[in-house]
Amino acid sequence: MLASLTHITKYFGDALVFDDLSATIEDSDRIGLVGANGIGKSTLLHILCGVLSPDDGDVSVQNGVRIGLLRQNSGITGTNTIYEEMRSVFSDVIEAEQRMRTLEEQMSCCDHESAEYAALSAEYEQCAAYFEAKNGYEIDVRIRMILNGMGFLDKQLDMAASALSGGEKTRLAMAKLLLSEPDLLVLDEPTNHLDFKTLMWLEDYLSGYKGGLLVVSHDRYFLDKLCFKIWELENHTLYTYQGNYTKYKTLRAERIKRQMREYEAQQIKIASMREFAEKNIARASTSNMAKSRLHQLAQMEEVERPIDVTPAPRFSFSAHKRPVSDVLIAKDVTLTVGTSPRVTLASNLSFTVKRGDKIAIIGQNGTGKSTLLKTLLGLLPQSGMIRWGANTELSFFEQENRQLNPENTAIDELWGRHPLMKEYEIRGLLGQVLLTGENVYKKIGVLSGGERARVALAVLELEHANVMVLDEPTNHLDLQSKESLEESLSAFEGTLLFVSHDRYLLNAVPTRIFELTDHGLEIYDGNFDFYLAEQKKREEARILSLASEQVQPKSKNPSYYRSKQERAAQTKQRQRLSSLEKEIEQTEAAITALEAQIAAPETAADYEALSALCAELEQTKQQLDSIVTEWAELSELMESFE
Repeated sequence: MLASLTHITKYFGDALVFDDLSATIEDSDRIGLVGANGIGKSTLLHILCGVLSPDDGDVSVQNGVRIGLLRQNSGITGTNTIYEEMRSVFSDVIEAEQRMRTLEEQMSCCDHESAEYAALSAEYEQCAAYFEAKNGYEIDVRIRMILNGMGFLDKQLDMAASALSGGEKTRLAMAKLLLSEPDLLVLDEPTNHLDFKTLMWLEDYLSGYKGGLLVVSHDRYFLDKLCFKIWELENHTLYTYQGNYTKYKTLRAERIKRQMREYEAQQIKIASMREFAEKNIARASTSNMAKSRLHQLAQMEEVERPIDVTPAPRFSFSAHKRPVSDVLIAKDVTLTVGTSPRVTLASNLSFTVKRGDKIAIIGQNGTGKSTLLKTLLGLLPQSGMIRWGANTELSFFEQENRQLNPENTAIDELWGRHPLMKEYEIRGLLGQVLLTGENVYKKIGVLSGGERARVALAVLELEHANVMVLDEPTNHLDLQSKESLEESLSAFEGTLLFVSHDRYLLNAVPTRIFELTDHGLEIYDGNFDFYLAEQKKREEARILSLASEQVQPKSKNPSYYRSKQERAAQTKQRQRLSSLEKEIEQTEAAITALEAQIAAPETAADYEALSALCAELEQTKQQLDSIVTEWAELSELMESFE
C-alpha cells in the first residue's frame, strides 16, 4: 500500500466537501478520479499530498513513499532555461558529480600515501557509488527523451522557460514531474494543452510507469486507456468502481438502480409496519406486536434514496428538411489565413460529404481545422469549388461562442431569434440545458464557459438544420454534458462536420475521419480507433516499402533477382542480429567486471586507476546503448519482413 485516507471530513466554511471518506491506494493502482465540477476533486488530491489538512480523519503515507503532484495550471517561474529546469530534478546527483570533480583535483595534488589522500579517496568512492546508483550517466538521455515526448523537440534547450506560454509551462512542469519518477504520481487535468501526438506518448509512458497513478481528467479516452479503478466523488461520498471509465458508467448505473430498488422496497416495508402499529397499538391483544414493530422501525438503518447530484442536460437535434444525397462537394480548396501576408495552410483539398455523414476533422494544431470549417461556410475567403447541395440548411457552433451577444440575457438570446415562441417554451428549453430560475436572466457575458456552450447548443436545437458544423463543441462541458451531447449527436439523422480533440467523442460519433496534415487531407472510413489502427497499418507498410527498396536490385528480370536478393539480405540481417546479441552479452559482462573493479577496496586508494575505470565504464555503457539500439531497429525490420 502506498497511501490511505481514513474517515476524512472537510469543510470550506459551512459547506461540507467530504463526510467520513475512506480509501486506499495500492502499489500498482491506476485510479481515475471523477465527479462534477466543484465537487472537491482537487481538494481531495491536495489533502492526500499534504497541501491541505482535513478537518477530521487521517492521511497515511507509507515510509519512504514519494508523492509527486501536478496541479492545474502549474507554472514555471525564475530565470532557468528549459534544460536547466529539467536538470534541477537531479540537483543532488549533479552536486555529487561536481563534488567528484572537486575531489579529483584535490586528489591529484596529494601524496598518494598520505592520510589526506585516503580520506579524499574514500569520499570519492562514496560519491561515485551514489552517482552510479542514481544513473547519473543517463541524465541527459532521460531529459531529452521526456522533453521530446512532451512536445519540446522544436524548442531550443537554452530558451528561457519564463518565455514559454502558460500551456507550455504546464507541460514543462509535467515533464519535470515525470523525470523525478515519484512512487505515486498525482495528476490534476494532465491532458490540458496536449495535442494528439503528445497525448498518445504520455499514455504510452504512463502505461509502463512503475509507480501508482491517481489522475483527475475530463478526457474519458485517457481514463479508459490508463485506469482500471475509478473513484467517483458524489454527495460528499467516495464510491469505488473496478474497471476503466466505460465500465464505471455501467457499474454506476447498476448501483443507482439497485439502490433505488432497495430504497423503494424498504419504504413499502416501513409504510406497512407503521400502518400495522397505528391500527394495533390501542388493542390489548395486539399492543405488544405493534410496539415490537415500532421498536424495529426505530432500530432500522434506512436506505438513502439515490440522488444524482449532477443532472445531465438534455439535447435534441432534428431537421425540418431532407437535403439531396451529395450534401457538399469541395474541389481544389485552399485554406489561407492572415491579410498581409496571406499564409496558405493547405491546398488542393477535395472531398464529398454525403447525406447522413458524421465527419470529424482532426490534425495537429495550426493545420487549419477551424479554418476549413469557416472556409466551407463562406466566413473566410474561398478558393476552389465549394458547392452545397439543394435543401441544405446549415447551423454553426463556434468554439468560443462568439455568435452569442454577450450583452443579451440567456432568455433574450433565444427569444430574439425566435420571437413567436412563448416564454414558457423558451424557459423549458433552457431548463433542459440546466439554466433555470434567475439564471435565465444572466447576461451571456457573465455565464461560465459551460453555460455559454449549453446556450449555444440550445440555439442550434431551435434552428432545425440538416447540416450542423461544430468547432470543438465539448471544450467547456463537464462529463455529464459531454455524454448527453454525444448521445444526441449520434441520434441526429442529419449531417455533421465537426472539429474536436475529444477522443471519446471521436470514437463514439463519427462515421468518417478527415485528418489535415502538412501533405493535405487523409480520409479514414471509421471512428478514432479505426483511424489509429489504419495509422499503424500505414506505418508498417511504409517500413516494409523502405525495406523492400533497400534490397531491390536493378534488373531486367526483377521478380527472380529481387527474391534472391531479399533472401540474401535477410540471411545477412539474421547473422548480424545474432552477432549483436553476442556483443550485448559481452558488453554487459564487461560492465559488470568494471563495476566490480571500481567497487574493490584496492581501487579506491588509486585515484588514477579509479578515474580511468569510471571513464571506461561510461564509454562501455554508451557502447551498449548503441548496440541495443541497432539490435532493436534490426529486430523490428526482421519482424516486418516476416
